[in-house]
Amino acid sequence: MNTLVIVLIAAVILVCAYAGYGRWLAKTWGVDPNAKTPAVRLEDGKDYVPTDGWTVFSHQFSSIAGAGPVTGAIQAAAFGWLPVLLWVLIGGVFFGAVTDFGALYASVKNDGKSMGLLIEKYIGKTGRKLFLLFCWLFCCIVIAAFADMVAGTFNAYVTTDGVTSLSDAANTNGAAGMVSIMFMVFAVIFGLLQKKFHFTGWKESVISIVFIVLSFVVGMNFPIILGKAAWSYITFIYIFFAAVLPMWLLKQPRDHMTTFMFICMIAGAVVGLLVAHPTMNLPVFTSFNNEKLGTMFPILFVTVACGAVSGFHSLVSSGTSSKTVESEKDMLKVGYGAMVLESLLAVLALCVAGAAAAADGTPAAGTPFQIFSRGVAGFFEMFGVPVSIATVFMTMCVSALALTSLDAVARIGRMSFQELFSTDDMEHAEGWRKLFCNVYFSTIITLAFGFLLTQIGYANIWPLFGSANQLLSALVLATLCVFLKVTGRNNKMLFPPLVIMLCVTFTALVQRLIAMVKAISAAASTTIPAGETTWGAVFIANGLQLILAVMLIVLGLNIVLHSVKSYSKSEKNSEKAAA
Repeated sequence: MNTLVIVLIAAVILVCAYAGYGRWLAKTWGVDPNAKTPAVRLEDGKDYVPTDGWTVFSHQFSSIAGAGPVTGAIQAAAFGWLPVLLWVLIGGVFFGAVTDFGALYASVKNDGKSMGLLIEKYIGKTGRKLFLLFCWLFCCIVIAAFADMVAGTFNAYVTTDGVTSLSDAANTNGAAGMVSIMFMVFAVIFGLLQKKFHFTGWKESVISIVFIVLSFVVGMNFPIILGKAAWSYITFIYIFFAAVLPMWLLKQPRDHMTTFMFICMIAGAVVGLLVAHPTMNLPVFTSFNNEKLGTMFPILFVTVACGAVSGFHSLVSSGTSSKTVESEKDMLKVGYGAMVLESLLAVLALCVAGAAAAADGTPAAGTPFQIFSRGVAGFFEMFGVPVSIATVFMTMCVSALALTSLDAVARIGRMSFQELFSTDDMEHAEGWRKLFCNVYFSTIITLAFGFLLTQIGYANIWPLFGSANQLLSALVLATLCVFLKVTGRNNKMLFPPLVIMLCVTFTALVQRLIAMVKAISAAASTTIPAGETTWGAVFIANGLQLILAVMLIVLGLNIVLHSVKSYSKSEKNSEKAAA
């Protein structure tokens, strides 16, 4: 099938969903353009900062458009491109966008409170503690997976048979790494300029584009050749500052700059498909069972992840975006619009991978990021862009997808840790509680645990990330059901995605649990020639994942039970009021 037809069908469906279903949700729930948002009422110049709608949209899209839509869609194509396409479209429209929009709406209607605090208000303090612990663990998993991915992308060395040497892509990776560093530097300069002169509209866009060009000029001419470990340290230093600095100083301007780059990347992929309109070489459908991934249910759903629905998105919606949106009329494009655009990105990634596959359906070699990067870089070359520039640009885009999620999740993880130990009267709280709620201490603890998990490796963390991410979305949907019920709003549209996501995620986590137990048991009974077991290495790779999986299942079940109790209580109260 022609990839152009697939993209056009997906684009029409997503645009119609935004204009129809999205606006219906806004009308049904009661979006009020005249209401004062928390950003306006509680402005503090740090977290609560009134910001125009398109800038908040840029922040939301840059933060949620991480590695998931590219990696997930291409990996899940092992089941065939049609199942992936159907789930991306159905999930994006009725699951993901609804969850993101709902989380943003609920937070804005509650003084910009995070999901943890919303759970305390509508479900109870115990539910809040459980959810915050779940969120913190999830954020640490995301930090580990994406930080390992970024460090690997910029790594200039390769090890073969124990010998380390410069890789063929050393200059490309080093240049992309330098561009990333310059992005951080220019983001701070951009933030300071914006704070002083309050640029808006085309002026803000021009500054973004100028700084992007300057970043690439510096990066192309002064590449930094470093190994994976060094880049890992640099990545964690960056996300530390992103977690503690005011939003306007680093994160918002960097997201604004990154969005232009993402738009260019998406436009390049779309135009390339329009001009070349290559054939979708991946098979339409393979089987319900894949030897490497497992069964289509639930693996397809947790593998596609962010391209269809993601719990992480709701943390961004309620953790940062709800504190910056200056008008409720902007919530539709920020909450619903950013998600459907991400679904389109997942479709593009699927089509690029399909075009790169062999005529017999054999997938292209390399990681999903490499396949996507090479494919879109090839489209840019069609338009006369030099190979070196196209390759560096796509390497930078790929890493930026992970970096923009990293800086958001580091901040959210820090906030979750603080909220876990905070009380209403922090002024008279115990000394240890004040320490745990300190911005710098909570950030260091969060990043330290994330760094520890990077030692497991991205490939081992990703399957657990997918399951935890989807379970988080189910827990958010449960919370939104209670919120809408208590406040007298229609919540029936949330029941189908809630039930389906609970079935998917608990099944996936149990499967993962069984697989890790089998792996540890098999390794424990296997000996190496010297007679020593491989227990230590396998424990590092599987033992910690096993503990995390058990904790996620237990926490998830507890939060669901608390949600059911709260919903039943609100149902009884409604019946009494009606009587």
